[in-house]
Parts: sequence; structure tokens; C-alpha cells
Amino acid sequence: MIDPAASIRIARPSRDLAVAEHFYRDGLGLHVLWRGQGGPGEHDLIMLGWPEASWHLELVGGPHLAVRPTPGPEDLLVIYLGEAPDEKLVPRLESAGGRRVSQGAYWDRWGITVEDPDGYRLVLSHRSWSNAD
Repeated sequence: MIDPAASIRIARPSRDLAVAEHFYRDGLGLHVLWRGQGGPGEHDLIMLGWPEASWHLELVGGPHLAVRPTPGPEDLLVIYLGEAPDEKLVPRLESAGGRRVSQGAYWDRWGITVEDPDGYRLVLSHRSWSNAD
């Protein structure tokens, strides 16, 4: 059985790690938890998150990246805020390379969706996980 408190890593490829880092660090406010330069034949990576969270986002890139980003409209990272996002957050994400988009009736009702520089979608839900369905 898997412990429900197990940590989660969400890994995604990125075309440009510096641009993606700017979006998630300066736009969303995640911390750089770890950074690694790949050796010969290996990709570079950066791990971003909040030190107290049980999850983090790993972005891989560089000249040896085997898979390029191919996000679809349902490739979502949903963060349940439990309240409306701070009014400065979406403009900050946009100035860090994001683009606000519609994610359809459900998510447009329950949050704000911003596409990151690689085309992956970040949903900032004003719901809390306990009332999500």
C-alpha cells in the first residue's frame, strides 16, 4: 500500500528552462529546490516548489532533451487555493511569460487558467480540494 503522505514529483519537458523558471519562480512564487546540469548525453533539470509542500515540479531541458514539450489543452496543473488568487498574481504570471486562456465552462467557473511558456496550463482554482468534485 502507498502512504497517502508520499511526496509527488510532476515532471515535464521544457524548451527553455530559464524562461520556464522565470514563469514559475517569479510569476507563481515557487522556490528553486534543486538545479542540475546534465552530463554528456543527459538533460538539465530544475526542481521548483514550496519547501513545505509535499509536491514539486521538475522541468527538464537542454540540448540532450529526448522529448520536446507537446502539451494538450487537458495537461493541467491545478492548484486549489481555497480563495480567489491575489489580484496581482495573474498579471505577474503574464509578465513572466504566461498567457491567460479559457479552459472551458467548468474551470472558467472555478478558477483562472494561465498557459506557461511551454504551453502547459496552470489552473488557479478558488475552490479548496475538500469541496472539489
